[in-house]
Amino acid sequence: MIFAGPARPPYVETIELVIEAGTLTRRSAPELCARLDALAEASPAEVVVCDVGAVTRPDLGAVEALARLHVTARRRGRRIRLRNPSAALLELLDLSGLLQVLPLGIEAVGEPEHREEALGVQEAVETGDPPV
Repeated sequence: MIFAGPARPPYVETIELVIEAGTLTRRSAPELCARLDALAEASPAEVVVCDVGAVTRPDLGAVEALARLHVTARRRGRRIRLRNPSAALLELLDLSGLLQVLPLGIEAVGEPEHREEALGVQEAVETGDPPV
């Protein structure tokens, strides 16, 4: 008798585009889009994963560059996913309205047990503790 294990999600081939520190700018957008074009030409993958973990001080130029990368990917029939976006980058994307408009998938890297616990949450209450 054969027993099946837990179902695994289907493997999705991706195109990896690593964004180096200081390279997600308005000025570098044409070069990044050309890199994406070349990668998309060489791969049938439908998903482009942009690792933006090195982008620590994003500005509106970074938001514009991501928007241009998104347009380039869509023209090639691909979709963009962001890996390791900083809170500052997500906030800028949200403030600019792109977080709601562009279907940018967000990936967080790391296992759940490595994440920090939410602050202000008590898991157990001792009897006799005063209410907070």
